[in-house]
Amino acid sequence: MSAIAEVTRDQVEDFMFFEAELLDEWRLKDWLKLFTDDACYYVPTTDSAPDASPDVDLFYVADDRFRLEQRVERLLKRTAHAEFPRSKTRHLVSNVRIRERRDDELIVGAAVLTYRTKAGLTETYIGSYRYRLALLADGLRIREKRCMLDMDGLKPNGRISIIL
Repeated sequence: MSAIAEVTRDQVEDFMFFEAELLDEWRLKDWLKLFTDDACYYVPTTDSAPDASPDVDLFYVADDRFRLEQRVERLLKRTAHAEFPRSKTRHLVSNVRIRERRDDELIVGAAVLTYRTKAGLTETYIGSYRYRLALLADGLRIREKRCMLDMDGLKPNGRISIIL
């Protein structure tokens, strides 16, 4: 039996809760360490199909590992006007399910609710996460994270300047 077959939902849930904690504490460099070297981070548009591809469909965010690193570096600088001073966020993750086990990865889904407060305004982002998780020597790591927003559009929020 492969090691991936022995990963429990509780372990996956703890991993996802830890990821949410890192984002809420703005520990973005630590958050980056949760990703594999070949990882992708996607936020499709609100009218995209769940299996949309950034090669042919419009995405709000379609980052490979390099672009994700650049995004984090930019958000941590004082010159990132959209996030200086930074937003306060709270990521709530629920309904975690292991949807599929493959030879070397888990396909995982969860419901997510993210609150963002800045400049006296609180915005709510609702949706779901879809992950491809790998089990490496140092634990679970993200190969792909897809944040699907269950909203008609970004209004009244207007933009995504935080990491969902």
